[in-house]
Amino acid sequence: MAVNLAKGQRVSLDKGMTMALVGLGWDTNTYDGGYDFDLDASAFMLGADGKVRKDEDFIFYGNLKSQDGSVRHTGDNLTGEGDGDDEVLIIDFAKVPADIQKIAITVTIYDAQVRRQNFGQVSNAYVRVARMAGPEDMVGSEVLKFDLMEEFSIETALVVCEIYRHNGDWKFNAVGAGYQGGLEALCRSYGVNV
Repeated sequence: MAVNLAKGQRVSLDKGMTMALVGLGWDTNTYDGGYDFDLDASAFMLGADGKVRKDEDFIFYGNLKSQDGSVRHTGDNLTGEGDGDDEVLIIDFAKVPADIQKIAITVTIYDAQVRRQNFGQVSNAYVRVARMAGPEDMVGSEVLKFDLMEEFSIETALVVCEIYRHNGDWKFNAVGAGYQGGLEALCRSYGVNV
């Protein structure tokens, strides 16, 4: 049975979990702005200093796989239509380099300023972590879920969660922090050249 987390909660991931499916989902509120909502999940592979080692440690719709194969994005969902996960990231813990201490999972709104969109227009957002039986298991067995209950208003970027090392084990931190400035602001914060 999956554990439901609240903002700020931290939990250890099972030591036996070698591959994790990180599914992110959301709905958009009724909105007549003429544009689809294109929300984008990303992962930042961070060293001890909280920064990427190189730009390729930023996994997103334009770079679907880390060079070492430890983090993979399954593809960009341009509309968020349908039930279930809207975008998925796969983490193979056995392949994560030893100098990566944290993987920050984020969601941003594509072209938010031009489209006049923000997370105040998004509802039912969540992240879930599921144990994968193998590389082909794209559903997994859900171990935890974090519903972002908070009401955001003007934010265009969210740090949803962090998966980080602590004393040799992987842990999950339910962050749920909103930022303005979209993907570019997050990239600058994490040391990606933009």
